[in-house]
Amino acid sequence: MGSSVETLEFQAETRQLLRLVIHSIYSNKDIFLRELISNASDALDKLRLESLTDSDLAADTSDLHIALEVDPDARTLTVRDNGIGMSRDELVDLIGTIAKSGTAGLLEKIKESKDAAAAQSLIGQFGVGFYSAFMVADRVTLRTRRAGGEAGTRWESDGEGTYELQAVDGLPVGTSVTLHLKPADSEDGLADYLAEWKIRQIVKQYSDFIRWPIRMATERTDAEGATTRETDTLNSMKALWARPRSEVTEAEYHEFYQQISHDWLEPAATVHMRAEGTFEYEALLFIPAQAPFDLFSRETKRGVQLYVKRVFIMDDCEALMPNYLRFVKGVVDAHDLSLNVSREILQQDRQIRGVRRRLVKKVLGAIKEMQTKDAERYATLWSQFGRVLKEGLIEDADSTDALLELVSAASTHDPEGTTTLRAYVERMKDGQDAIYYLTGETRAMVENSPHMEAFAAKGYEVLILTDPVDEVWVEQVQAFDGHRLQSIAKGQVDLDEPADGDDQDAGAEKARREQDFAALLQWLTAALSEQVKQVRLSSRLTTSAACIVGDAHDMTPTLEKMYRAMGQEMPPVKRILELNPTHPLIMALRTAHQADAADPALPEIAELVYGGALLAEGGDLPDPARFTRLLTDRLTRTL
Repeated sequence: MGSSVETLEFQAETRQLLRLVIHSIYSNKDIFLRELISNASDALDKLRLESLTDSDLAADTSDLHIALEVDPDARTLTVRDNGIGMSRDELVDLIGTIAKSGTAGLLEKIKESKDAAAAQSLIGQFGVGFYSAFMVADRVTLRTRRAGGEAGTRWESDGEGTYELQAVDGLPVGTSVTLHLKPADSEDGLADYLAEWKIRQIVKQYSDFIRWPIRMATERTDAEGATTRETDTLNSMKALWARPRSEVTEAEYHEFYQQISHDWLEPAATVHMRAEGTFEYEALLFIPAQAPFDLFSRETKRGVQLYVKRVFIMDDCEALMPNYLRFVKGVVDAHDLSLNVSREILQQDRQIRGVRRRLVKKVLGAIKEMQTKDAERYATLWSQFGRVLKEGLIEDADSTDALLELVSAASTHDPEGTTTLRAYVERMKDGQDAIYYLTGETRAMVENSPHMEAFAAKGYEVLILTDPVDEVWVEQVQAFDGHRLQSIAKGQVDLDEPADGDDQDAGAEKARREQDFAALLQWLTAALSEQVKQVRLSSRLTTSAACIVGDAHDMTPTLEKMYRAMGQEMPPVKRILELNPTHPLIMALRTAHQADAADPALPEIAELVYGGALLAEGGDLPDPARFTRLLTDRLTRTL
């Protein structure tokens, strides 16, 4: 038998907060059911824990569950649990007075907030998600009885100025929240929340992995028109990430991966981890076997799904996964976040940044393990994701060492295969201190570059880097395992290895050669001043007449093109023309210059030498028509 009804008023600040919660904060009204189910799940968790620690509680935990009840005639939706329940004092403390301390501060922060998402996260921090029910209901009735208590309590409010409290006898242990939904013809259009399909959809999206069964009575009509009533469990409760890895089969992992990725291939690797301590979470991540078609699209979504205590929060949580791991799929279930946390808050959260670092370490570790144990599988993975993984060498300084261990590249060591940097270092020649590489558009173009000649002749291995991202990361990383990365198309290269006692003779020969060509080099530098900043002799050429190189810190032509393609104006970079002093053309050019430095044919020959070197490295001629005309004229004269 119930007692008299007690009517209490909300504080003025609390009324303001209620209006914000109901009308301004939540952009998605479906959230109300997620909030109520989450509260019910917490109540079941608390009852189970308290029954284990309090032998006198005498609570029935044999069938803990959440029930959803729909009454279309009364337009009510009830969320019921047989969890811990609340006493009258707990009810007033937890629900009767919203944010009993700090309400004024919360309101001030919300007013200062620039957008609804940030405001929503603030609301979530104060734990008032229960009041999202008033978005869809014009009246809410809550009945509850605490485990171990005798009397129950009814709480009711229309979300305006007051709420009612009444002691009620005979209530079962637990809590029921009944929403008296707004009229179907209201401007909010709320009729769907009584529909079975809509309730199933919300539960599937937000609460499918809640550990307790969520049940609802449904009616089924058979072919003969007979109606039967049965109780369905709406959620799967199969949160694989919450189970020990030893208890999950590969088939279960594959099935779950298919659900979240829509990829019917088996994942290349699975990362299942649990972190305990100040910030607890579970993670179940998958590395796909094949790159998605939109991997390099600007619109591609990235990040993993975020759950809080098995309650779905958001897809594509970018704060948990860096851009270069955008192909990773999976779930992170955090225990200590608000259900209403926003993307903006996540990006600023120090603990989330710590979680991200650990997830990255685990993913890269899984790829490294594959590299060590299954080279063929790793080679396939690198062919799919190597280009995007190398973006991490530019974006993630903390993971540089781990990423460098994974880098795989074509090399002159193997005409068809690839090599790791570690394997390259193990093959380095005695006395070699640099890892040599050359960038270019294709492997064939790089292999046939004049820059390769001396390295091939002397047996030095050169990495062949053809991905656009290679142009950037080699400049930023600069070294691996103590060995500097050196482009063979930049700076001075001297691969001469004189025998003991021959150093002096080699030095004298080099000095004599430079003196012999000094006049020609000076003249060519002046004649080609619009195109190059210097002409010098080369020690990297064996068969070609000339090549073009950059200074040690110059931007490469390919990188220059990339920046211009992105709309960035780049000042032109003059490079260096190197001549092969033993080539017949260069020797004949020196002889002609010595005979008659004013010969009008010499400037044209200089242009042809420069243009040929430019074409040999895959460069673009500034004036292709002029180059063709000069070449045709010169050939004609020789016939």
